[in-house]
Amino acid sequence: MIRGDAAEQALFLRACELVGSRHIEFDADLGAFLENPPAGSDREVLVRLRHMYDAGGWVLVESAVADLPADLRWLFESGAVSIEQLAALYQALGSTSAADLVAAVETQSIRRVTGLDETLEATIGAALPGLRRAIPRIPLGRAMALVEPVLRFLRSRPDVVWALPGGSVRRGQETVGDIEVVAPAANPGDIVDELSRLPDVIRCLHRSERRVYLLFERVQVGVRLPEPANAGATLLHLTGSSGHLRALRAYARESQWRLTAEGLFGPDGSSHQESTEEEIYATLGLPYIPPEIRSGDDEVDVARRGMLPEFVSRSDIRGDLHMHTTWSDGRDSIEAMVQSCCELGYQYLAITDHSQHSAATRSLSADGISRQREDIARAREQHPDIAILHGCEVDIMPDGRLDFTDRVLEQFDIVLASLHDRAGQTPDQLMERYVAAMKHPLVSIITHPTNRLVPNRRGYDLDYDRLFEMAIETGTLLEIDGAPAHLDMDGALARRAVAAGVTVSIDSDSHRADLLAVQMDLGIITARRGWVEPRHVMNTRPLAELRTVIARKRSA
Repeated sequence: MIRGDAAEQALFLRACELVGSRHIEFDADLGAFLENPPAGSDREVLVRLRHMYDAGGWVLVESAVADLPADLRWLFESGAVSIEQLAALYQALGSTSAADLVAAVETQSIRRVTGLDETLEATIGAALPGLRRAIPRIPLGRAMALVEPVLRFLRSRPDVVWALPGGSVRRGQETVGDIEVVAPAANPGDIVDELSRLPDVIRCLHRSERRVYLLFERVQVGVRLPEPANAGATLLHLTGSSGHLRALRAYARESQWRLTAEGLFGPDGSSHQESTEEEIYATLGLPYIPPEIRSGDDEVDVARRGMLPEFVSRSDIRGDLHMHTTWSDGRDSIEAMVQSCCELGYQYLAITDHSQHSAATRSLSADGISRQREDIARAREQHPDIAILHGCEVDIMPDGRLDFTDRVLEQFDIVLASLHDRAGQTPDQLMERYVAAMKHPLVSIITHPTNRLVPNRRGYDLDYDRLFEMAIETGTLLEIDGAPAHLDMDGALARRAVAAGVTVSIDSDSHRADLLAVQMDLGIITARRGWVEPRHVMNTRPLAELRTVIARKRSA
């Protein structure tokens, strides 16, 4: 007999229904089921169930709960719902994520589920704001690295129309608490099975015909495979943010439309299926609002007034002005970095290794500059179709001096200046170091101005309005850095900078040839979160204009 009473066994069965992934029908008597399982049952699953059955009692429930999608698990552990209530929500509404639960509360769907009422709706609504606080957030760069193999697999399948991430990954938040992918497919077929067998999958947490949750390196990745005809609603719903969706629903109501997680419903109550987000916005009479600015602040109001800017995109970028090679702490050679930039279609690039006293594992000595210049000359001969600028990322020393003498710096085509060492100084002292560097005629760009490390170190607490004023006054560019550890300036600060009139550069700060594209994309996403337009960005402009800007400051 099972070690535990009938109520415990029933709870375990309900929990297993939530996991949903087992694809086997449980007999009311679990012991009998395990003694004589149906043909075709998953052997690995049966072994796990047998171990849990032998353990008995609440271990059964705890084992099943451990396999729930993260949001459901944390909702249960918050005490807001019982396993049976959670199972009812899942079975009636298909809820597997916080986004689903938010939609269920806001549309008052929970109270319409048999056995549930508005009391539970209120309890869940109260628990939701703190739900994700219990889920560790990971840096955006790591999230994108985890989701990329899933996207690559899905995009290789002919029955998948398109595949895009949702949630905070798509919105480009610097840290991510949820990874959800939407991939519309008319016939999902065996896609769920194949996803479960991807090389780095630790285990499958949940599966159904059109939904699967997988565990990669202690991080959950969800994939939804909706019908293509209404996939736009699914993507919009999962992308969020909740604030943006509330504002969008309020705007829809003004025209008698109703927007839900299931899609758009017209004034007459009829369902309007939309295959893309663009169609949903168009039906509501709005221009498309990019996911990076869907914060729930002012974007819907700006869009309804027809005042959304032209956001910078990858196709606008003509070159990358910040990267590192084996001459400092980079992994790859100048040749490898140049070759990758050629493949990306750039017109120019700058090799900008660290100066001699930087804290990098390797740095560029004054004696090494001439030998590096010879390397660059060879690369120029090999790649005549791309301009290769010889640059340097020079440290701003604690006394405001630069890490190389002017005579050395004059040899570079472009000079980037950075604060890497706080040296125990106050914000005012740090600002004076920046001011000294910006006033230097050879410094063209201030890199990653806050010098934060995501998610472990906050940026400098500076008077950024003064920094912007000095950048404009001295003709110095401020950088939006795409390195996953920086993403600096962040969206909010970048928006303030361009609104003040600062010209920015968007750079990869890559130390590897195979990450040049990824980190440029991260920089662009961060810039778009700051409402940055192509006209604000120096490296969207031709090389001749860049050279003119550098020369103008040097001659001042």
